[in-house]
Order: sequence, then structure tokens, then C-alpha cells
Amino acid sequence: MITLARVYDARSADDALHVLVDRLWPRGVHRDDVRIDEWWRDLAPQPALRTWYGHQGDRFAEFAERYRVDLMADAMQPLLERARRTAGERGLVLLTATKELASSHLMVLAGVIEPDWTQR
Repeated sequence: MITLARVYDARSADDALHVLVDRLWPRGVHRDDVRIDEWWRDLAPQPALRTWYGHQGDRFAEFAERYRVDLMADAMQPLLERARRTAGERGLVLLTATKELASSHLMVLAGVIEPDWTQR
């Protein structure tokens, strides 16, 4: 099971692994914060793609397509397999600092990790 959340939200009480998936550490969050179990920055969009997208809604479809291509690289497969295994075994909470989860990279990533995923 995969859940999306903002890093600034209260941590859920479940045993799921809470993973930050951003290239940059979020402002105002202390590195020892217990809301974050791990930081998977390598699964976040490349800086050039993130900058190009700029959370402009009309670019989301192309952004998602480009990001999926990046995620299909051989180097990403071990990370994605770990994410799939974790989601199936204990649950996975993908965290970002982005304000709009519906138009964030986490929507794309969740669909790549779990193809039949729908936002819960």
C-alpha cells in the first residue's frame, strides 16, 4: 500500500516506511525529525526536469511522461524494486515538501511503483 503526504503533515500512526522523495531537503524540517525514516533523493526528478516543470499544471502530462522515462533507467530498478517490496510488506508513505500532491512527482512515482495504484 502506498500513501502520499506532505513532509510537514503529522506522521501517520501505522508501521509504514515514511520516505522523503525530494532532491532538496525541505525547509524548516530538522534532519533528525522522526517523521522521516529514509531519504530517497535518487528517485526524485532530475533538477533540470523539476525546474522545467515548475508545477505549471499545463505541463504535468509531459512532466509525468519524462519522469516515467527517467524512472525506467536501469539504475533506478533496484530502488523501485525496494519500494515495491516495502509497499507490499509494510506499506510506504511517500513524502514531499510540494504543496499540491495531485500535481506532484509522487503521483507519477506511486503509479510506477504500483501500476494499479490510485490515490487513497
